[in-house]
Amino acid sequence: MAWFGWKSGRALARPALGRVGGVARPLGEWPQGYEAQVRAGYCANAIAQRAVKLVAEGVEGAPLDADDARLRALAGGRGVLEAVAAQVLLHGNAFVQVLRDGDGQVVELFALRPERVSVELGADGWPGAYLYRVGVRTTRLDPASVIHIRRFNPVDDHYGLGCLGAASAAIAIHNAASAWSKALLDNAARPSGALVYDAGDGSVLTPDQFRRLREEMEQGFAGAANAGRPMLLEGGLKWQAMSLTPADMDFAATKAAAAREIALAFGVPPMLLGLPGDSTHANYKEANRALWRLTVLPLAGAILSGLRDGLAADFPEARLQVDLDRVPALVEDRAQLWRMIAAADFLSTDEKRQMVDWS
Repeated sequence: MAWFGWKSGRALARPALGRVGGVARPLGEWPQGYEAQVRAGYCANAIAQRAVKLVAEGVEGAPLDADDARLRALAGGRGVLEAVAAQVLLHGNAFVQVLRDGDGQVVELFALRPERVSVELGADGWPGAYLYRVGVRTTRLDPASVIHIRRFNPVDDHYGLGCLGAASAAIAIHNAASAWSKALLDNAARPSGALVYDAGDGSVLTPDQFRRLREEMEQGFAGAANAGRPMLLEGGLKWQAMSLTPADMDFAATKAAAAREIALAFGVPPMLLGLPGDSTHANYKEANRALWRLTVLPLAGAILSGLRDGLAADFPEARLQVDLDRVPALVEDRAQLWRMIAAADFLSTDEKRQMVDWS
């Protein structure tokens, strides 16, 4: 039997090198391999890292509403929610291993690195096992011991789609702009110039003279420490400065636009990242409320729903969700809702409790 274009009994190939979340990128524009992509797009980019941290830490710090204290402790223990949220944002997939004791009781939830996990199809075309690879070693995990949380992917039935691929072009531009600024600083924080040799008799520098001159320039005048240092030129040498072109001067605007696009890809209002020029939100409070409403709460809801469904056999009919009444960013919204419902005399007490999700 073959379902979804895959032959049964085979492991589904993980996203190929040169892809992020299954989205192809031209070679040369983006590092190959998920780990290299994370290093370039998350570890080496302040905007992407801060955006992911804002969302992931928001999910981790969201107050939980659970009627089972042990389930609440499992979900909120050892940074599980933060790790899962960051993995879903970057990779599009999170694989949570359910660890049990000798009696079969759940004792811990552990977030596996998603790039090391691949899905192995069963005879019915659905996941029959998960393969966890570390180097040359592969561990086969039973589906009952792994909770797979993924984002919607329109081109894949078994792997989710992360945000890193959508942000890759903007991250590449932002990193290149940062490198350009660093190079400018290393060259005495001024536009480059040219040494013009004109002895008046048509002669040119010998190879040895050219090599010595270049070494003296690099050692004595390049770098931020040498900024403003006067230059002593021998006869026949003249310094000709080069001004910034309009394209060079627009580089800062390009970098700012790339930063805003990165924030957009991860669902974070630019104002919360300290980016100027954002007129969408009137103030910081509105931006923070938008972050929770549009990004943190939907992601937290998907993660908690996945954990609850994956642990349904151990915690039947257990409630696990975000307690909206205790989210600081939503206090005013919830207070207004409570006032509106309290003033509705045509509603019964039970109906009012149901509308505010209070049971």
